[in-house]
This record gives sequence, C-alpha cells and structure tokens, in this order.
Amino acid sequence: MIRKRLWSVQLMEEMMDLKSPALFLMLCVLTFLVLYIKKTFIIDQIAAFEILEERGEGGIFGLLAGLQYVSIPLIYIWKFSFFGLVLWLGAFIFGHRITYWQCWQIVAASEFVFLLPEILKIIWFLFIRTDPSYWDVRAFYPFSLMNSVEYEAVSPKWHYPLKSLNIFEMAYWFLLVAGVQVRIRKQYKSAFLIVFSSYVSFFLIWLVYYILVF
Repeated sequence: MIRKRLWSVQLMEEMMDLKSPALFLMLCVLTFLVLYIKKTFIIDQIAAFEILEERGEGGIFGLLAGLQYVSIPLIYIWKFSFFGLVLWLGAFIFGHRITYWQCWQIVAASEFVFLLPEILKIIWFLFIRTDPSYWDVRAFYPFSLMNSVEYEAVSPKWHYPLKSLNIFEMAYWFLLVAGVQVRIRKQYKSAFLIVFSSYVSFFLIWLVYYILVF
C-alpha cells in the first residue's frame, strides 16, 4: 500500500511539473483523438447510423459530433474550475495553504485517468464485441457496477449512477489525494481528509440527488 501511495505521489509530481496550459492542451488533444477513434471506428459503423446516412438523416448526428469536439475544452474548463474550487474549500476548512490554481492543476492532472476507460471501450468493441448496438456502447463502462447488471433490465435513471461507480473514479480520488499531498507537503492522512471531505462527499451527494430527482 505504501508503494502505491509513493508511486501515485511521484506521478502527480511529474504531471504537475508541467505548466497548466501545456497540461490542459495535452489533455484536450488526447481526448479529441480518443473521441475521434471511438466515433469513426465504432459509432459510425453501427448499422442504425449507416441506415440514417443512407436516408440522408445522418446530418444531425454529424452536427452533434462536431459540437462534441468543439465542447471538449469548454467542458474541461468548467469541470476543473468547479472541482478546483471544491478542493480548495476542503483545504481551506482544514487550514492548509494551497492556492485555487494549484487545486485547478491537481484536478486537471488527475483527469487523465478517465482516458483509460475510453481506450478500453474502444478495444472492447473493436476486437471483442465487434457488433454492438448503439445502446450497448452507451451503457458500457469498464470496471463499473453497470457491467454487473443487464442494462435493459435496469431503469434508465440508474444507468448514470451505476456507470459512475467504477474503479477509475476511485483511482481519480487517490490521484487527487496524491496531488494535494504534493502541494500541502503534509502527511498522506491530511490530504486524504481534504479530498474525501470535499470532492468525494460532493460526488456521493450528487449521485444520491440524481437518483432521487431523475
């Protein structure tokens, strides 16, 4: 366990040695490439989309795809700004000196872990389950609770929470902890308390709210 913690701290140190603009640009480019590969080799090959193209009704999907590419940096800016603030408030409550922009950088550096499930999804549908439906692709999230149930038998309101509870989300929590530890230069326990009392608590409350409202 100690080795894992030291490894995660070392990884976050190396990531945060990069300047924030370079880190952000790298993440946006990689996300763009992963999204392009998924859409080109998986989504666009699904029979339903091919039929729509033949009928001349695929234009709307092309427009939505284009908007997804354009929205990548906007979504990341919003996400990092919001969760950076959540993290900063957690550190402030416990009396640790860390700037908002350092928290922003920690969130941005940790975000790279979410590229892994998208890459695994591409591998899965390209080489293992090679004839998926659109909803198969939408419902699949590697190493999540969603994969332990049949999505057709589950109410749609549970899809998002079940996909959100996954091993990559948990890895994200501990990368945040490692990043905070790097910045506050305190024991791992202090960083753990900051992250779990702020971001993780907010995440779990949001899931409960989503289930109750939607």
